[in-house]
Amino acid sequence: MTKADIVNEVAKATGLEKTTVQAVVESFMDNIKVSLAQEKNVYLRGFGSFILKKRAEKTARNISKNTTIIIPEHNIPAFKPAKVFMSKIK
Repeated sequence: MTKADIVNEVAKATGLEKTTVQAVVESFMDNIKVSLAQEKNVYLRGFGSFILKKRAEKTARNISKNTTIIIPEHNIPAFKPAKVFMSKIK
């Protein structure tokens, strides 16, 4: 399912115009991105959580140049589904 499919389904279900629904969906995603960029987790009860996971510094190899590089500590976004969400999937 794509973002356009979600917009179409929500527009059908609510009777709102597609442009309005698209603006809401875009704003929703932007707010999640901004919150994670500010290192704030987003919790949606009954759906799941958008969280940041911290990756430790590690040593890696560049095989094309045969050199060792150090990858610094960094955060990556992750989604953790809620138990209610998981029970509907199973």
